[in-house]
Amino acid sequence: MVDKDLTAALTALRAVGRRSSVARGLQGDVEQRLLQSIVDATASLFDAEASSIALFERDPDRLEFRVAAGAQSAGAVGLQVKPTEGIAGFVFSTGQALALSDVASDPRWDLEAAERTGYVPRSLAAVPLLDEEGSVGVLQVLDKRGSPSFSLRDMELLAIFARQATTAITATRVQRDTARLLEDVFRHLADEALTDVQVEAVVSEATREIDERPDEPFWQLVDYVAELRGLGERELTLVSQILEVVARHAQRAHRRA
Repeated sequence: MVDKDLTAALTALRAVGRRSSVARGLQGDVEQRLLQSIVDATASLFDAEASSIALFERDPDRLEFRVAAGAQSAGAVGLQVKPTEGIAGFVFSTGQALALSDVASDPRWDLEAAERTGYVPRSLAAVPLLDEEGSVGVLQVLDKRGSPSFSLRDMELLAIFARQATTAITATRVQRDTARLLEDVFRHLADEALTDVQVEAVVSEATREIDERPDEPFWQLVDYVAELRGLGERELTLVSQILEVVARHAQRAHRRA
């Protein structure tokens, strides 16, 4: 790849990176709030002591419990376990749902991890979060009140909630994993013409400063726009007209420069 092609690719990657950064700013904590609403609804539906979602993360590979609900759930958030160990690891790695009425007697049960949360459950139901490429995490429900076990109907309902969670994750993770996606795209475009070191350098340069200086007026504007979601159609139309005028002014100023 000649220098001018490399420069053009770098420019395109930087533009993609900046657009992704803006999308992340507009998006805010949408994923977290959606996931929280799912575990809240799950715990309520099953009248369970707790519910949680663990997502697969890399470097190092692990399952990290991102959200939890229920009186016994506080200690679960932030817990990290290996993706092949424990009940969550089994469900994640095999893609199989699992219901246990006596958790402590199951050989896959990770007592140490449970004790770190401050709560050791009696019964458990867990389903994988599956997208087109495989498992991205696990949704769990602990100790259904009024019943010592989870029924087949319970597992069907839990699978529905799992699909909701997976939709939320796949809709938002694209923005979070910008650098990795850019690297994959660039490798395809370069057709292996660059070394791994060169590819990493280009991707690093393309995403450099994307998330720096969050207090700049532009990023403040992004935050303001994110807060406009609750406005009515009339107010949003007015804001849109104002931004259109400002954008035209910016274009004219750029042409004069």
